[in-house]
Amino acid sequence: MNEIIEVPVNEVIDAPAAADDAAWAVINTPLSVEQLDMFCQDIERMFRINPMLEFKTWDKLSDKRYHMVVKNISQEEPFETDVEIKVEQKTNEITIHYSNGIKTKTVLLIEPSDFGSKLTITDIYDVLSEEERQSKMHEVDKSLISWADYLQRYLITWNKWSKFGLWRWYMKRVWQPMKPAGRRISYMLLWITLVEIALITLGVGLYWSEFR
Repeated sequence: MNEIIEVPVNEVIDAPAAADDAAWAVINTPLSVEQLDMFCQDIERMFRINPMLEFKTWDKLSDKRYHMVVKNISQEEPFETDVEIKVEQKTNEITIHYSNGIKTKTVLLIEPSDFGSKLTITDIYDVLSEEERQSKMHEVDKSLISWADYLQRYLITWNKWSKFGLWRWYMKRVWQPMKPAGRRISYMLLWITLVEIALITLGVGLYWSEFR
């Protein structure tokens, strides 16, 4: 998931302070506009890529409505969100509406770029008074930049490996349901296993070269 190709990791990133009414991030991807639009339509996958969200439940209520309960660890003191979301789709634009909380919607805007396509993620917050805003600072989702970074890395890897059915199955059935901590542990265990295999292979090779 850390392979970098000729796509800038973050061509533009801008996250206004929590006191503003919106925060956004812009990333380049190697996918075409059509491919990126199709990818973004899997709303559950989009949310689960966010490394700051620990899912407790995800339920599909109807064609474009879902319910999720997540622990958001982007704040120093994690907070839980229990929310219904409604998805509104237009050409190359997806809007995710939230039933409650200070964040009212997230807009995914898909545009062409010199690298293939560009995705702009905008979180829009309620217009609150200064007093209300201060009282709800602990509910501000600070995961946007991490989400954009991980999403771009995922898309770079997706562009390279999604043609392989086994890889798609693993990412959908094994990787996606994992908690972020579980993914990190699995990644470390994988590398440890590969190193062990390499050392064993080297040892066997040295043995045969010495004693044959």
